[in-house]
Amino acid sequence: MSPKKSPFFELRSGSVDTLLFVVKTTDLDAMRAELTRRFEATPEFFANDVVAIDVRRLAGNERLPLAEIAQLLESVRMRPVGVVADTQQSWAAESALPLLEARDRRGASAKSADEEAAGASAADMADAANSNSGASAAPANQAAAAASVETAPAAAAEPVRLATSSQTMVVEKPLRSGQRIYAKGDLVVLGLVSYGAEVIAEGNIHIYAPLRGRALAGVQGNHDARIFCTCLEPELISIAGIYRTTENPLPADVLGKAVQIWLEEEKLMIEPLRLT
Repeated sequence: MSPKKSPFFELRSGSVDTLLFVVKTTDLDAMRAELTRRFEATPEFFANDVVAIDVRRLAGNERLPLAEIAQLLESVRMRPVGVVADTQQSWAAESALPLLEARDRRGASAKSADEEAAGASAADMADAANSNSGASAAPANQAAAAASVETAPAAAAEPVRLATSSQTMVVEKPLRSGQRIYAKGDLVVLGLVSYGAEVIAEGNIHIYAPLRGRALAGVQGNHDARIFCTCLEPELISIAGIYRTTENPLPADVLGKAVQIWLEEEKLMIEPLRLT
């Protein structure tokens, strides 16, 4: 039998979508403190995400111990699989992590104003994921090894346009897999939240469309926050760090229905909304 037609395995070229952890500083202590703060606010947010360390923002004379950054990411349950570098390849190649190619639509330093606005909405929770490379994606399979890093479909899409006030952020367009939105107050979403998309708010979340991705309200410990949506089909729902995933099936009387979700004595309560 030809070795090219083995029934047991195949070796094929391909690419795997990952998050990019975009390094902007050489201050490891500050980086560790900020990432720890974000992880403690929503411990399930990063769980098992495959991530590539992107050092292209660093100046040519700046260097970092990539092994320490990898350990830091592992401490918050992310799984580093490689390094994305440009002029930094000479020292990045010295680490145990492989060099990866990121097929960006734009270079790492070329961000449009719209992309900055869309990325900033998630900066307080997933700045690494919403970097200018646009390679934020749904969590990849833990066993996947990346030969290259390819941008998620959302990267090529028109940036999400946000209407905001001091208290409320309004997202007018559907959110595709890999997109993450963070609101410091309440968050109102007028379109579909697709599988792999994440909406996060320090206050309440209102979704006037199907919720199929993740919704995390009250992420800074606000136990009074609530989630409202017109069609509940989520991957994960969370209020103040108390969460529920699809591993625990939802009752038939709320699945796919208009509901409100709140906390009662550290337990998530889900109740159909009576809209008539």
